Order: sequence, then structure tokens, then C-alpha cells
Amino acid sequence: MTFIKLSTTVAKYVLALLMVSSLLACVSETVSTTKRQVDKQKALELHVKLAQGYVSKGNRESARLHLGKAFDINKRSPEATLVLAQLYELEGEPALAEETFKKAIRLKKDFTEAHNSYGISLFNAKRYEEALSQFERAAADLGYDGRAEALVNVGRTAVQLGKKQRAHAAFEHATVLNRDLPPAFIELADLNFQEQNYAEAKQNLDRFMALTSATPRALLIGIRLERIFGNKDKEASYLLMLKNKFPYSREYLEYKDTLAH
Repeated sequence: MTFIKLSTTVAKYVLALLMVSSLLACVSETVSTTKRQVDKQKALELHVKLAQGYVSKGNRESARLHLGKAFDINKRSPEATLVLAQLYELEGEPALAEETFKKAIRLKKDFTEAHNSYGISLFNAKRYEEALSQFERAAADLGYDGRAEALVNVGRTAVQLGKKQRAHAAFEHATVLNRDLPPAFIELADLNFQEQNYAEAKQNLDRFMALTSATPRALLIGIRLERIFGNKDKEASYLLMLKNKFPYSREYLEYKDTLAH
């Protein structure tokens, strides 16, 4: 009887060990599968990031290499598809680029970055109404890291369409979101000048100059403003910078045609 009881106990113990072993195997397999998925996702993100970097540098071959690796991991990656659209644009394939921008947007709901990027493509093609629609969608995303930049895009497009009130509101909103965004301040300075709001134009121009290097556009606005305020020394300083740094710029030619006397 003792022997039989001992065997039953051992059997139960062995069975328990087998069950634990099986459970551990399942857990191990699940952890391993999860780890592989995480590793693949990280690899995908890395290849997309590298491809995007190469596109921004104009290195088409390296961009295509990393996009190929990204699509090997996920053929329907919205992020890789967006970079492919940008690559097509770089290669002078507007029809393919547009088709691929639209595909990226279809692949991911509320793909804000794709809307903004597609908007830039449409803007460059002078399709301003369509571009504005894309930029407005991007700017409406409260969680978008590039929202201030998207608002600047809204403003610039609105200017092209003659919607100056919308442009002004967009640029102002951009400066609220990011006080260190030079494009928003130069756009506001230009609009302020056109509206003959010279004091605000001066404030926005000064903010722009404090944030970044002088541009031909900024210098020409500065020359005009300082002439209005009667500050001849500052006007001369801006003119000297424009002449020495940007002698072949459109702005310097405009100065000689309209302001020099």
C-alpha cells in the first residue's frame, strides 16, 4: 500500500512538472514572438528614418536601399510609403509621387505628416486650393509635433489665394505654439508691412532677426521699414548687408529698381 501511494504521489508530481514545463514553453514562445515583433518594428522604424534622412540629403540610392529593407519587413508600411512618395518627387516623378502620397494617406487613418507633406507637394505645383485643404487637416491635429509649421504652411498658401485674414490668423497661431519659429515671424512682418501696420512689422522683423540669419527678404523689409521710421543709419546698415551678402538676389534688384535714388 505504501508503494502504491508513493507511485501516485510521484505521478502527480511528474504531471505537475509536465504542466509547468508546458506552460513555461508557451510563455517562452510568446515572449520570443513578442520580442521578434518588437525587433522587426524597431528595424522598420530605423530603415524608414534612414531613408527619410537620405531623401532630405538628395541621396536617392541609399534612400531606395533602406526603403527596400523597410518594405521587406512590412509591404504596407504607411511611413515607408510616405518616404517613397517623397523619393519619387525628388526623382522628378510627380504623377507617381501623388499616387503614392494618396496611398500613404489611405494606409493610415489621420496620417497628419502625410497630409502636410502632400500639401507641400501640391503647393510646389501651384495647386493652392488642394494644398490648403491638406495643410488645414494637418494643422487641425492638436497632437501633431509639427503643428506650428503646418500653420505656417496654411498661412503661406492662404496668401497665395488672397485670403490674407486667414493667413494672418494662421501665422499668429503658429507664433503662439512656437515662439522660436522664424518663418512665422517673417511672414507676419511682411503682412504687417502690407497692411501699413509698421510698428508690428518692426517687432516681428526684429524677432525674426534675433532667431536666425538675415535673409534678402528680411533685409528688404528692414530697409523699407527703417526708411519709413526715418532711421537712416539702420537703413544703410541693412542695405550694406543686402548688397554685400546677396548682390544677385531678386530683393537687391528690386531695391535698385524701386527704392534707390
